[in-house]
This record gives sequence, structure tokens and C-alpha cells, in this order.
Amino acid sequence: MRSRSFIAVAVVLAVLLVGGAAAYAFDQSRKDTIADGISVAGIDVGGMTRAEARLAVRREYASRFDRPVVVMHDGKRFALAPRQARIRVDVDATVDEAIARTREGNLFTRIWREATGGKVDAVLRPDISYSGRAVRRFVRNVGRSVGRAPQDASINFATESLSPVPGRTGITVHERRLREAVTAAIVRQGAAKLTVPVGTVQPKVTTEQLAQRYPTVVTISRGGFTLRLWKGLKLQKSYPIAVGQAGLETPAGLYNIQDKQVNPSWHVPNSAWAGSLAGQVIPPGPADPIKARWMGIAGGAGIHGTDNVGSLGSAASHGCIRMAIPDVEDLFNRVSVGTPVYIA
Repeated sequence: MRSRSFIAVAVVLAVLLVGGAAAYAFDQSRKDTIADGISVAGIDVGGMTRAEARLAVRREYASRFDRPVVVMHDGKRFALAPRQARIRVDVDATVDEAIARTREGNLFTRIWREATGGKVDAVLRPDISYSGRAVRRFVRNVGRSVGRAPQDASINFATESLSPVPGRTGITVHERRLREAVTAAIVRQGAAKLTVPVGTVQPKVTTEQLAQRYPTVVTISRGGFTLRLWKGLKLQKSYPIAVGQAGLETPAGLYNIQDKQVNPSWHVPNSAWAGSLAGQVIPPGPADPIKARWMGIAGGAGIHGTDNVGSLGSAASHGCIRMAIPDVEDLFNRVSVGTPVYIA
């Protein structure tokens, strides 16, 4: 009886050993195969070997990242290519994780899962890396191309007209929001078309505000020997004048009244034409050619009164603008320091 019992036990042990060895061999043969139920980036990799899964995922990501992230604004197109963004997908690590999930548990739980058709429910996504510097550089370039500073309304100065130049609204690009959108498009694993997030910046001076910005303007026509006074961009009055003679021309350009004086002295320039008077100061009186009023505008030149009314309507001065005494007194009371003076 003992002999039979020993034999029976031995047979059972032998069967168990053989079965265990077979089970171990089967488990080892499946150690590089991914369990059913596992997907990587939406791809069902269950039943695939490690090498097959890597190939399938790489193929999928190659198609996902073969197009750039596109940013649009007002018909302009900006593209950030995957290579430019230095996008990297860690496929190997994710497939290794799928294998690790498959091998969780012990020999018997794995054999039981295989025998009963069990699954490992796991949805995996590869880690995606990119160059933050490249994204920031791309966004800055978009900002430079799309953004623009506001332009204040201004005046197109001419001696006989003051034409308003309309202002322009500025555009500011919300670079932080754009950077976040581009980054999200990369992380979402696929090409995207984005709209540049922008805001508007109003000019400080609008066309409607020009009259307030330029309440008074003086324009001087050297060829027409006429000084015009403008109020609220509308012509108020015209005066006959004399301007600089040949070689001592009244300077052209846009200036402003820098100072105002009543009954000014004449500070004689150190110039050859001044002769023995050069460098002297001639006080108000008969010898002072600058009569009644002075309005300095540029480099020693200015607007002043003269008693030589016969010179009006000609190029007779040494660079200044001459006016009849009643006219210069009238103009003096209508302008202030800072008033624009346009000469052409």
C-alpha cells in the first residue's frame, strides 16, 4: 500500500512539475508580447511584440507630425514645422511601459488571463518633447509681423492748406496666449490651424482731436510772400511779408515759436553782411530794424515788424520774416510759444 501511495504522489508531483515547467515556458515565450486591451496613442497594440508595437506607433506619429502648426491672421500664414519645433516622441519608453503593464502580477495570474481571454485595460500616450525656445522665437516673429504701433492722426502741412492725415489703430499680439495655443497644439499630437489672438490700441490723437491738438498754426509761403494764420485748422487771416534774400534765405521746414518779445533789441549776428555791427546788441529805437514785436522760430530767424513796408512782397531780409507793424502786433496777440510754424 505504501508503495502505491508513493507512486501516486510521485506521479502527481511529476505532472505538476511538467505542467509548471510548461506554464513557465509559455509565460517566457510571451514576455515580449503586449497583452490585449492595451493601446498606445489610440493604436491597439494588444498581441503585438515590442518591435511590432514600436514600428506601428512610430508610423502613426510620423503621419501626425508631418504637417506644421499653422497660425493665421488677416490672410497671413505662419507655420511652425515639426523639425523647427524639434518635436521628439518617446515611443520606446511607452512601448516598454505597455510590456511592463502586461507583465504585472505573477505567473499564474498571467497564465489565467491568457487562458480566459482576459485583458489589461490601459490607454498609454508617449511623452512628447519640444523646444520651448523655438516656440517662443516663432511666437515673437508672429508678433513682430502682425503687431503694429498705433499712429496718431496728424497734419499734412502746406502753405495754403492743412490736410488731416487720419490716425491708425494699433495691433498688439497676445503672445502668452498664442504661445499656450501653439504648445497645446503640439501636445495634442497633431497639426492645427490657429488664429492669432490680438487686441487693438487706439491712437492718442484721432482725426476728431486734431483741431484741439493744433489750435493755432502759422504757414509761410516764401514764394508767395504770404503768412497765413490758421485757427482750428481753418484759415483766419493772411498777411503780406518779406522773406530772406538770395544767399540768406529764410529756412524751410516745420518749426514752432520759441520765444516772444515786445519791442525787442536786435542781437546782430556775427556775419559778414552785418559789417561793423556784427556781434553788437542794438536797443529799441530808430537804429533797431526789428520793430514792435519778435517771435523767434529757428536758428536766429524769426518774425518781426518793420518800418520798411516797401520791402514787403519781396526777398529782402537777412533770413527773417518781416511784417508791417500793425500786422505783427495783431499776429503776436493771436499766437503763443509752441505754435507750429511751417515754412516752404
